Amino acid sequence: MLVLSRKNRESVVVGGGGSFLGLLKVTVLEVAGGKVKLGFEVDADVPVHRLEVWERMCASGEIGGRGAGPEAPLAQTG
Repeated sequence: MLVLSRKNRESVVVGGGGSFLGLLKVTVLEVAGGKVKLGFEVDADVPVHRLEVWERMCASGEIGGRGAGPEAPLAQTG
């Protein structure tokens, strides 16, 4: 798992190069009361779900998972 620290209004970008040409931008919008509000910018055809919703959709067969649980690493780092 890659762990990054971001302050309010700072962003992280995922993709946009290599074999993954799609681009996902995640911005910290607010941190208050033990909660973090995130904003996601991504192409309209890319689904974005909360983890528990995605897991229910996979379990019901509504969508196919990526072949591994969300806890499995997507890429090796370091």
